[in-house]
Amino acid sequence: CHIQTQYPDCVVAARLEGSEQGQHGTGRVLVTGGAGYFGFRLGRALAGQGATVFLLDLHKPPWDIPDGAVFQQIDIRDYDALYKICAGVDVIYHTASYGMSGPEQVMFGWCVVVCTERGISKLIYTSTVNVAFAGRPIEDGDEDSVPCVPLDMHIDHYSRTKAIAERMVLAADGRSTKGGGLLHTCVLRPSGIYGPGERRHLHRVNVERRLFSFCFGDHNAKMNWVHVDNLVMAHVLAADALTADKAFSGQVYFINDGESANVFEWLTPLVSSNQIKNIAVSHTFKIEKAQRELGFSPKKYSLTDSVDQYLRSRPPPSAASPLNTQHHFLLLLLLLMGFMTLVISFVHPINYSLLCCFKPIFG
Repeated sequence: CHIQTQYPDCVVAARLEGSEQGQHGTGRVLVTGGAGYFGFRLGRALAGQGATVFLLDLHKPPWDIPDGAVFQQIDIRDYDALYKICAGVDVIYHTASYGMSGPEQVMFGWCVVVCTERGISKLIYTSTVNVAFAGRPIEDGDEDSVPCVPLDMHIDHYSRTKAIAERMVLAADGRSTKGGGLLHTCVLRPSGIYGPGERRHLHRVNVERRLFSFCFGDHNAKMNWVHVDNLVMAHVLAADALTADKAFSGQVYFINDGESANVFEWLTPLVSSNQIKNIAVSHTFKIEKAQRELGFSPKKYSLTDSVDQYLRSRPPPSAASPLNTQHHFLLLLLLLMGFMTLVISFVHPINYSLLCCFKPIFG
């Protein structure tokens, strides 16, 4: 896989070996959201194992399509197009969703219908830990102790629509398909994804700017992360577990690297309000169920190394660039807010735990 110049640090993933390789062989698999960062990496790994992979997305991927994979630019809400391409498909990995800040949720229902009509036996849905997180601290939660948040209590539309899709996937487990088979489904809930070429989280890195930083809420807040290759491994193992003899279908699994990290060491909180809630409160989850039932054994990766790699590969911004100007404006605005907070504190006592915590750093 040859990566275009705007993604110089996206390298070819090594083939999964041993127990990680799975049993796809020469099967046919379909990956929705195949032009996205994770969907493409998953499809590339499956193609490397010998599977015939169909990558589906509304937009073309910025990377070259690997051998063994075919890209189809279609809308999965188009039932006829989806039905046509699913001929002979054995497994669907549904990774598609709208962007974190977008207003539209991808319609999910057609995937379930196509599975039953085409006799597809396995459907793996990529969800998010946020379906179980409503802004309150969670420490080492698991699939039994931390239920899915009620639909009217989600902190953002993205999490709510993921939760709705989860319900549909789990409800479809065990449904009869044409040809006399059964549909087996499961849901994976990954934490924040990082790895070579990742841009959603790493572009907010604050490591190199030691002049000024601030945080909302608990500055010791921790969360889990998952390396993209560990997440790929989990999806391959999940498909292998969706068999009658293993009987692990209809299950939900938290997926991460098995460690937690302080998010404020890497991310600036200059993000949307729902993302502020996500990083301002500790929420960590155990992966024991995935380890026990799927055989998931995450490899050790360094989030710090990924951050450093991103910083090295990122072109330096021009001093007069709009982005740099915006940062200067925001810095001045935040300094002004800090000064006003200080003045108000002398006039009337306030509860600082409810305000932003400003922390100047020089050096």
